[in-house]
Amino acid sequence: MQASDLLGYAAATMTTIAFVPQAWRTFKTRDVSGISLKMYSVFTAGVAAWLAYGIINKDIPIIAANAITLLLAAAVLVMKIRFRKQ
Repeated sequence: MQASDLLGYAAATMTTIAFVPQAWRTFKTRDVSGISLKMYSVFTAGVAAWLAYGIINKDIPIIAANAITLLLAAAVLVMKIRFRKQ
């Protein structure tokens, strides 16, 4: 494995893991007051685009990181929509 691949996997792991605490906290507390619906909507769409880019280019670190991040970001987005005060 090349150094650039290791760097890609390390970056993918760190940026993906960064979303776990937010998703977990939101799931446990159902508190979405500090989450921007617009930001998470755009961010989730952007992650989906990165995933598509990774698939097109057969880039495993990009595919792996963005597939997991998409699930986490989409989960937070769904919770923001479901748990927000009407």
